[in-house]
Amino acid sequence: MRRANAWLGGLSCLFLSSTASAEWTYNMTRGVTEVSRNVFNLHMTIFWICVVIGVIVFGVMFWSMFMHRKSRGAVPAKFHENLSVEVLWTVIPLLILVGMAVPATRVLIDIYDAEDADIDIMITGYQWRWQYSYLGEDVSFFSTMSTSRDAITNSAPKGENYLLEVDEHLVIPVGQKVRFLITAADVIHSWWVPALAVKKDAIPGFVNEAWTRVDEPGIYRGQCTELCGRDHAFMPVVVEAVTQEEYAAWLAEKKELAAREAELRDKDWTLAELMERGQRVYSSACASCHQPGGEGIPPMFPSLKGTDMVLNDIPGHINIVVNGKPGTAMGAFGRQLSEVDLAAVITYERNAWGNDTGDVVTPLDILEFKEAQ
Repeated sequence: MRRANAWLGGLSCLFLSSTASAEWTYNMTRGVTEVSRNVFNLHMTIFWICVVIGVIVFGVMFWSMFMHRKSRGAVPAKFHENLSVEVLWTVIPLLILVGMAVPATRVLIDIYDAEDADIDIMITGYQWRWQYSYLGEDVSFFSTMSTSRDAITNSAPKGENYLLEVDEHLVIPVGQKVRFLITAADVIHSWWVPALAVKKDAIPGFVNEAWTRVDEPGIYRGQCTELCGRDHAFMPVVVEAVTQEEYAAWLAEKKELAAREAELRDKDWTLAELMERGQRVYSSACASCHQPGGEGIPPMFPSLKGTDMVLNDIPGHINIVVNGKPGTAMGAFGRQLSEVDLAAVITYERNAWGNDTGDVVTPLDILEFKEAQ
């Protein structure tokens, strides 16, 4: 009895903790696009076909076991072949499969029909962020998880969208067909937004296609669903669908910001300005590996405090940040960050955590280094 009570108590605690932490779901999400609704309807159709088959098969099986049991004096029949039965158990499953294949084929054709898109967006996966490039619009930016490290380490309360918050949303207009061209720059990732019924692998060297057309404005969240390495869980996706007018205003603002960013390369930056910007860049792009205090996680992620390269070797420091280090987890940030952000983060690393070199690396230094390669 004591063991039974202990088991019941444990199961009760498990049930209560589960219901308190998250809403239980037992089915696919219906989604907010025509494709997602078609997928859901197909899923339910196949599900009910399987339920009917299961009820019939198990009903006949249990009825046969009960009505023809030995205690009732049942004697098993002896026969070898029955052409009618063989025809039936071949034709009926064939008809069932055809009945399931026809709607499934229609849905699959619709899923893979990415032609005649109104907007093309290139999605590139990096460890551990997404780059979104609006083709033909000269708009490109990175989207990085914005959940704080304090929340992850339980030093601060977790928000409603814990691990599903980003600093930059992928913005698309409602009512237009948007084609996604999905690839990766380092390892295999997978871009997944359940409400849009879009899940596509991002593979280095390959470009996969997907598309969506959202009917109603809203914010739809997803994640990387490929085990892409350490911090795989910290690579969320947030898609924001807005009206045509809001999208046009957002796109114009992004273009203006891009033009301002290009002008910043020629600015005379002070050490204080670079440090302020570099701290933001470091927190977004570097802190997950090298830690917020620069102590790293040796030997995989070396410390940046007091090391010879950071203190004495400016060209080497620029090279490893721009080009990465082959054979290690240090990726190349030359195409991920602008010249301004590269200069700022390098300057920050050379003057933070007690390094205090006084070195200033400018965007023009980064530009000259790239042109010399």
